[in-house]
Amino acid sequence: MNHPSAVSGLRAGEAAAPGAPMRLGSGEHLNLFCRMLLDTHDPYRPAIMDWPALEKEARDRLVSLPIWDIAVQTEGRARLNVATYATGIADPLLKQAVELNAFEEGRHQTVLSHLVRAYGIELAPEPECVTPKDPEWAFMVTGFSECIDSFFAFGLFDAAKRTGFFPESLVDTFEPVIQEEARHILFFVNWVAWHRRTMRRWRRPFFELKVLRVWLFLIWERIGIARNVGNGVQDNNFTVTGANQLGADIDVGDLVRICLCENDRRMSRYDGRLPRPSTVPALARLALCFMRSSRKDKHKRSSCSSYCGGS
Repeated sequence: MNHPSAVSGLRAGEAAAPGAPMRLGSGEHLNLFCRMLLDTHDPYRPAIMDWPALEKEARDRLVSLPIWDIAVQTEGRARLNVATYATGIADPLLKQAVELNAFEEGRHQTVLSHLVRAYGIELAPEPECVTPKDPEWAFMVTGFSECIDSFFAFGLFDAAKRTGFFPESLVDTFEPVIQEEARHILFFVNWVAWHRRTMRRWRRPFFELKVLRVWLFLIWERIGIARNVGNGVQDNNFTVTGANQLGADIDVGDLVRICLCENDRRMSRYDGRLPRPSTVPALARLALCFMRSSRKDKHKRSSCSSYCGGS
C-alpha cells in the first residue's frame, strides 16, 4: 500500500490553525480526520528499531509483566478487524485512511514481536484469527477498546519513565507506537461522530444500540480479565497490571492524574476542531472525585474538582 509523505504529529499540530467552526458529519469533517491520520503517518520500520541493552533487573521487570501474549495477539486481531471493515468502504479517502490504520495495527504487532525476541520473552502459540462476520462491530470493538487501553498506556509509560521502572531509552524507543495509538483513537472517535451523522435517520437508534452493546461487551470482557489475573492468566488490563507492577512507586490516583495529563498532551498535537476521546477521560475524572487521596498528599483532595470540571 502506498502511503503519503509523512510528517510528525507535533509538526502537524503546530501547523494546524483553528479555522472556522466545522460541522460534524460534513465533508470537511471527513477530510479533516482522514487527512490527520494520513498526513501524520510515521514511516518507521520495526526491523531497524534499536532495542537498548537492559540491565538484568530492568530486563526481569520487563519479562515479568503478564501482558506479552495477549498484547501481540490483540494487535494481530486489531489489524484483521480494521482491514476487514476497510474492504466495505466506498469513499476512497476514508478507505485509504482505514487501510493505513490497519497497516499500522499490523506494524504494532511486528514491533511487539521484535521486542519480545530482543529480550528473550517466550510467547504462547498465537491462535488463528478469524475474519469477523460483522465488520462494523469488529471495527467498533477494536476502536473503543483502544480508547480504554491507550488512555491508560499513555500514563503508564510516563509513570514508568518517571519512576525508573523502565530505562528512559526503552520508553523512548517505544514512543512512536504510543503516539500512533493516540492518532488511532482520535481518528476512531471522529469516525463515530461522522458516521452517526451521515447514516439514515432510521438507522441511528440501531447504531447507538450497537455502541452501547460494544461498551457492555468491553466491560464484561475486562471483568473476566480481572478475575483471571489471580489465576495466572495473562491480561491486557493495563491499569490493573501497570499499577500493581509499579507498586509503591505510584498509587492508582496518581496514575489516573498522569493519564489525564498525558492524554491531553498527546491530543494537543492535532487540529483542535477534531472532537477528542471523551468517555474514558470523563470516567477517570469522576473516579478521582470519589477516590481517597493519598495520606502523604492530602492537598490533592482540593484539586479533585478541577479534574471533574474538565471536558
